[in-house]
Amino acid sequence: MSVFIDTSAFYALADESDRSHRRARTAYGELTQERLVTTDHVLVECWFLIESRLGRKAAIEFWDALRAGIVRIAEVTGRDLERARESVERFPDQTFSLVDATSFAVMEREGIDRVFAFDTHFRVYRFGKANERRFDVVPT
Repeated sequence: MSVFIDTSAFYALADESDRSHRRARTAYGELTQERLVTTDHVLVECWFLIESRLGRKAAIEFWDALRAGIVRIAEVTGRDLERARESVERFPDQTFSLVDATSFAVMEREGIDRVFAFDTHFRVYRFGKANERRFDVVPT
């Protein structure tokens, strides 16, 4: 089973002062047997966030961990960008970022319905023919 990892989870793991750090470490420990997936867009967003808040050394450590294979990086395609735009239109009352929306599109494309995230947008988003499906968000 694959689990998608969002920027919010990566950041909580990286920043010991983050209010979700302990929960993130516990959840990550429970996911070690799962196939972990993220996107190239999440990678860029994480790099920027970690470097701006924790410094270049921490950002390079994050990048090196990804290069070592802790997750599979799925590339966002042109079709994913179109699906992301459609998602933003379907939920006009939400403030999904481009990275959120492309993450949703990649997760749907790859059949991933479980996500490691602290971003509430992953709890709000619905998909499927009648928007009847939702993601299983870890930690609960």
